Amino acid sequence: MTDLLNGLVDVPLPAWAWFLSFLGVVALVGVIGALFLPDWASPAFHSAFEAAPGSSEFAMGVAAFLDSPVVRGGTVELLQNGDAFYPRMLADLRAARRTIHFQVYIFEPDEIGRQFIEVFEQKAREGVKVRLLVDAFGALKLKKKWREQMEAAGVDVQLFRPLDHRNLPRIFKRTHRRAIVVDDRVAYTGGAAVSKKWAGDVRTKHEWRDSMTRVTGPMVATVQTAFTNNWVYCTGELVTGSCFYPLDGPGDLPMTPSGGGEGRGAEPCAIGVVSSPADSAQPIRMLFWLSFCNARRRLWLCNSYFIPDENIRAVVKDRARAGVDVRILVPGDHTDAVPVQAAGRAFYEELLEAGVRIYEFQPSMMHAKTAVVDGVWSVVGSANLDERSMELNEENVIAVEDAAFARSVEEGLERDFARSKEIDREEWKRRGWRQRAMERCCMLLIEQY
Repeated sequence: MTDLLNGLVDVPLPAWAWFLSFLGVVALVGVIGALFLPDWASPAFHSAFEAAPGSSEFAMGVAAFLDSPVVRGGTVELLQNGDAFYPRMLADLRAARRTIHFQVYIFEPDEIGRQFIEVFEQKAREGVKVRLLVDAFGALKLKKKWREQMEAAGVDVQLFRPLDHRNLPRIFKRTHRRAIVVDDRVAYTGGAAVSKKWAGDVRTKHEWRDSMTRVTGPMVATVQTAFTNNWVYCTGELVTGSCFYPLDGPGDLPMTPSGGGEGRGAEPCAIGVVSSPADSAQPIRMLFWLSFCNARRRLWLCNSYFIPDENIRAVVKDRARAGVDVRILVPGDHTDAVPVQAAGRAFYEELLEAGVRIYEFQPSMMHAKTAVVDGVWSVVGSANLDERSMELNEENVIAVEDAAFARSVEEGLERDFARSKEIDREEWKRRGWRQRAMERCCMLLIEQY
């Protein structure tokens, strides 16, 4: 063997072979860097913007920075777990008269998925234009036979970035959006998708804990945009106009004083944020940071894949040190992503030292993605607090100023805290070296989680 290797080393290579070898090494290093290495370090965030969540200045300041209009009016409702949101979604779909736009990451044709398939086919046969968009990776179980069956009934089915040589340079960039719109009157977004694991009400360890938010009125347009942005990417069809974005919708008031705060009207106001990997400003990250840094009393976070970047960690710790009640709810032993959990746990110690309270949900997989600030400002949608959601995925969220909605988010979190294990700082510091080693190893793949 030694003689063979020595012989290979002595074989002269032509210039073109050395050149191709050089290109191969450069390509390999480039791919590894793009997939696994973090971006260039960015300056620490800081801002002179100080405004109480719930004030007109706060909503308008956030909206101006993100270049997103403030809309007022309609209704907003938090639906906790599949027993609450699946029946409402199916009822709204059955009531469709003109259009159904349906985008989720996961779509599985199990007993839950088949209910949606049947409704899509029925409404398409009735003349409703049904557009279904799913991520090709998240919907691997939606096989060709199911897609062809829906298409035969008139459903327009599209896969986002299927496995194809043209998609190879960006195959790791997925759409994680939840954007469901019926006609132009009702919309849903949140953490759930279509699978039996979201069914139920956390009665067993197999029933995931999650939530969806149902909106009506002008807030529907923010979800509609999340759908139409990805739809034109996949099909070239620009879905716009008064049929999809009513011009006479109530409360369509960009940059107006927000509602829901003390001394103002009871109408909710909202800012919709849609992000893609091409957004260098990473608007969802900016929305979270601006929301967190202005917390005065409470900052409660619930997120299924919690690997906060340095800026998010810094603002969360700063608020805790300032006396804000900062609590974070994450999955416990029932998780579908052990490496993600291990990477997130690597930050527990520094957060606990700052006074942040961390809870791990015990009954089942906790998949919800909500944040609530000072009992009046809430952020809901598809985004996780990790690098993938901020930089690689297509995501959409809605920031809502409404005291009643925020109260429903807080009440749900209080019930979840009671079913969770709070992490004790001293006990956590005594964890074993194996767990610490796993945390550090899993941190190496943080860009891909």
